Amino acid sequence: MHALSICESPLDLAVILPSYNERENIAVVVQRLTDALQGLHWEAIFVDDDSPDGTAEAIAAYARTHPHIRLLHRIGRRGLSSACIEGIMATQAPCVAVMDADGQHDETILPQMLAQLRRDALDIVVGTRHAEGGSMGDFSRRRVLLSQVGKRVSSAVCRCELTDPMSGFFLMRRSFVMEVVHDLQCVGFKILVDLLASARRPVRMGEVGYTFRARQQGESKLNVVVGIEYLSLIVSKLTGNLLPMQLTLFLLVGGVGLITHFTTLLLLLRFTHLHFVADQLISTFVAMMENFLLNNLITYRDRRLQGTRMMTGAARFILFCTFGAWANVVFAQALLQGGLEFYLASFAGILLGSVWNLSISSLLTWRIMASAHIPTQPETAMDSVALSATR
Repeated sequence: MHALSICESPLDLAVILPSYNERENIAVVVQRLTDALQGLHWEAIFVDDDSPDGTAEAIAAYARTHPHIRLLHRIGRRGLSSACIEGIMATQAPCVAVMDADGQHDETILPQMLAQLRRDALDIVVGTRHAEGGSMGDFSRRRVLLSQVGKRVSSAVCRCELTDPMSGFFLMRRSFVMEVVHDLQCVGFKILVDLLASARRPVRMGEVGYTFRARQQGESKLNVVVGIEYLSLIVSKLTGNLLPMQLTLFLLVGGVGLITHFTTLLLLLRFTHLHFVADQLISTFVAMMENFLLNNLITYRDRRLQGTRMMTGAARFILFCTFGAWANVVFAQALLQGGLEFYLASFAGILLGSVWNLSISSLLTWRIMASAHIPTQPETAMDSVALSATR
C-alpha cells in the first residue's frame, strides 16, 4: 500500500545521481536520502555508466524493493553531464536535484533548497561551499585553489552572481532545464556552468550553504582531464557554441601533435642521416599516434577504446587523418594560388582538415568501434522502467 501511494501521489522532487564505481556508497546514500526527504513525495534516479564494480547491481537490488529508487543503466555511454540530463528527462517531477552518489553532498539541505525555490519563485538553488553556512571541509589548499580559479573563469560565461559555480549540487525546476537543454554541450563534469551559460534570459537564483564531506569510499573522479574539459566548455560558451567542446578538445590535441611533429622532425634531422622524406613520415606517424592516444583519453573519453579495439581504432584514425592532411594541403594551396595571404590560407587548410578529422573520427573511429561488442547486462534502463511500472 505504501508503494501504491507513492505512485499515485504527484512527485515533489526527483534526485538525479550519476554514478560510476560507487557500489560501496549506495547503501549510505539511499538511507540518507530516505531520512532527509521524509514528508516529501520523491524519487531518486541513479544513472550508472556500466560500472565494472557492480554499482548497477547494487542499485537494482534497492529498486526492486524500495518505491523511491530507480536505475538507469547506460551501456556504451559515459559522462556526468549527459548522465544528469538523461536522468532529468526520465522523470516528470516538477523539480529536480543533482548530486553526487559518493556521499560528499549534504542531502539534509534538499528540503530547504526546495522550499526556497518555491517560496521565491526561483529557477535554480545551488548548494554552495563558499557562502554563509558553507565550507570546503577538510580539503587540501590545492583543491580549494582549483575551486577558486574555476569560479573566476566561469564568471565570464555564467552572467550571474554565484559564489560556487563549480558546485555539482543544485536543485532546479525541470521547466528551466527544458528551456536550455538544446543548447547544452552535455560533456564534462561541470554541468551547472553549462546550464547557466546556456540560458537566454536572466536566471532567478538562490544559494544554500553546506559543508562538503570527505569521501569515505571509492576514488575521486577529479583529474587533469576534467580541468581540460572544463576550460573547453568555457571556450565553447564564449564563442556562442561556434566551437563545440569536442572540436575545441580536438584542436587542442592537434596543437600538441603539431609541436610533437616538429620536435621529432628536428631531432631526426639533427641526429640521424635519413632522407628528409623518411624523417617527415616518421614524425607524422609519431604525431598521429600521440593524437590518437590523447583523443582517446580526452576528446572521446566517454567512448574510450580499450584492448584490441584500440589497435583497430588507431589504424582507422591514421588512415582517415592522412586523407585529412592531404585535403588540408590541397585546399590551402588553392587559396594561396587564388591570392590569399599564406597565413590565412594555412589556417583555412588546418581548419578544414581538423573538421574533417573530427567528423570522420566521430563517425567511423570512436562511435562505431565503441558501440561494438557491447556486453549484455541483466539490468538496463528498460528494466528500470519495468520495475517502476510494477510498483
